[in-house]
Amino acid sequence: MSTIKRTTAFMAFVAASALTLSGCGGGASSADPADVNPEGEVVAREISWLLSRPADGGVITAMEQIAEDYAKDHPGFALNLITTPDRPSYIQKYETLAAANKLPELFDTDATPFAQKLADQGRMMDVDVLLEDLGLADSYREAALNYQRFDDGSLYMVPFEFQLEFFWYNTALLQSAGVEVPKTLDDFPAMCTALREQGVTPIALDGQDQWPLERYMAYYPFRMAGPEYIQDLKNGDASFSDPAGKAAAEWLYELGQAGCFQEGFSSTGYADAQALFTSGKAAVYNIGTWELSNLATEALDPAVRDSVSTFTLPTIEGAVTADNEYVTPSGIGMAVNAQTYDPLVRDFLAFALEEYPEIYAATGALSPTTTAQTTIPADATDLYATSVDQADEAGEAIAMPWDTQLDPATNTRLQQELTLLVQGNITPDEFVATMDATLQENTDD
Repeated sequence: MSTIKRTTAFMAFVAASALTLSGCGGGASSADPADVNPEGEVVAREISWLLSRPADGGVITAMEQIAEDYAKDHPGFALNLITTPDRPSYIQKYETLAAANKLPELFDTDATPFAQKLADQGRMMDVDVLLEDLGLADSYREAALNYQRFDDGSLYMVPFEFQLEFFWYNTALLQSAGVEVPKTLDDFPAMCTALREQGVTPIALDGQDQWPLERYMAYYPFRMAGPEYIQDLKNGDASFSDPAGKAAAEWLYELGQAGCFQEGFSSTGYADAQALFTSGKAAVYNIGTWELSNLATEALDPAVRDSVSTFTLPTIEGAVTADNEYVTPSGIGMAVNAQTYDPLVRDFLAFALEEYPEIYAATGALSPTTTAQTTIPADATDLYATSVDQADEAGEAIAMPWDTQLDPATNTRLQQELTLLVQGNITPDEFVATMDATLQENTDD
């Protein structure tokens, strides 16, 4: 899942400042990020991976098995998994260690401005070159790799997941309200109004974690201006007052006025928002395929199980992105520390990345490669296989989650202002003015 609430702007500023000052000093000297096959003997030792993933999740489970298998032929090898699944706490730890030049051999990161600084300083291995050298480049889904790329197209993170974000909906509730699946984003307010008139919550939203609402802010600009808009926005080359930003603000305001989200959405957590949908109290729920085991198996309440279907991000008139292009994240990526890269790390990665896809896909998840077929659980509904099949139809352009793109201070303010906008406490014009001022302030800094 993409990044949820980030750490405070102050902590990010301190870490970023320390990173700028530290450069490549301290610790081991950096290798050439393109020298992916260093000379020397493979000498077994413990290596570490700083992670932001669930300890019992499919990625860690698969990598634990792989590390055990590798150790059988390399006595003395061990993979130390340093897990901090809470994303804000993880980011604070990761950025602090980076500033002190104490990152381990492997570490998780999104393609953030902070990670870009690390790459620019030669502190992360070039993954494009690494995958090519290992003979694995062509096995990865293009969208999975693109999600990990920086704005300049460079690749410094390896994907371990692939997800599709859908609008899950209750066909019976929409039919009862006399509405169809929205063909365009502009159809949402009318759908919400009709569902409200039937006493149904139109859309379940995890407002407490804030990133789900931020997804909605990303949709209109992606259709109207493409993925370049958020790139330009974070680089100071675009503004919220541009047509795409204003259109997004006006659309979010309309969603609020139409009562699209449940009352008290800002204090509703992840589990409670999902329960609104799975209990049949909400008609639509926007979430990714990481929830397939809960939304497309017999684990789902029988009362709604046969009524659940999905649709992908609707378009708009004059859209510049294709219907099959939407939010297709490959999760937080794994970077390889150039300061500690050696023949052992290279040899382990060659083994792990070859073995991983089949092991991970066997858990029922979508592999970031096209070489492994997802195992459909025995208790799956037809929707499970249908959802998995859509991975092969996804386009290359990605509606990037904004919380992985914007600097922490701008992102925090955006999340606050979005809640006020949807609640009707500020107007679209006020929202745009506040966010442009925030963006200008943080770009200047």
